[in-house]
Amino acid sequence: MNGVLVLDKPANMSSAAAVDRVKRALGADRAGHGGTLDPIATGVLAICVGEATKLAPYLLADDKAYEADAILGIATDTLDRTGAVTQTQPYDGVTRDAIERALAGRRGEQEQVPPMFSAIKRGGVPLYKQARRGVEVDREPRRVRIDRLELLAFDVPRVRLAIACSKGTYVRSLVADLGEDLGCGAHLGELRRTRSGRFSLADAVPLDAVAPERIIPMNAVLGLPAVTVPGELVPTIKNGIQHPLERLGAPAGAQFQLLDETRRLLAIAHDEGGRVVYDRVFGS
Repeated sequence: MNGVLVLDKPANMSSAAAVDRVKRALGADRAGHGGTLDPIATGVLAICVGEATKLAPYLLADDKAYEADAILGIATDTLDRTGAVTQTQPYDGVTRDAIERALAGRRGEQEQVPPMFSAIKRGGVPLYKQARRGVEVDREPRRVRIDRLELLAFDVPRVRLAIACSKGTYVRSLVADLGEDLGCGAHLGELRRTRSGRFSLADAVPLDAVAPERIIPMNAVLGLPAVTVPGELVPTIKNGIQHPLERLGAPAGAQFQLLDETRRLLAIAHDEGGRVVYDRVFGS
């Protein structure tokens, strides 16, 4: 049982708890997720099962897409609806045009300061634990990219947004920044992840529909070019023996996946000077 199950995570459940539920439902020995979703959030959560846990780092690097509700006029310490109110300001003067201008100013590459209520560690301690003790820690801004930031609905104080962004983007921070731009403050009310890399809500199943037949095979997870390895060379791949690129018929200058004749994923590799270099080798 090796592959990825795309879960439509329910609200009020941590990603770790969702992984545990899926693991038990499948009777799997190993499982892990490919990108955390906050407990309040719903939507696409890729859960790697068995040998596919080795694919998690690749999924973590994927771009994401969301639909989010920003609540104007109220700022919270967690930057979302679960936090304590830290400030209230009038939002009566906020117009659709003002929101459109604020959204335009937040598209593209930018620096984003991660929230204190996050799992980022300082000195081995998650920031959220320090935040709960009332400790504020300096956080280094991170470079993120907002590819799409569009207004879906305008019904103040609630504003619905469509967002497509790079890995590591905190939608809570983005909403709080927009609130600052508008001069009224804001916090995240609702969040739904609609896409994570290649996976969308169309691929996702609710918890009560988790079943082995919904697992996506490992060879279909990353979308890399596939090279089928002759049977006599399979043991050499598993042992990490390098081959000239042309011997395997692999593409030059690219990352690719090596499959055996039954379409089982053997390795992820790339071309380096005309030789196959393995990035990750998988067991049987």
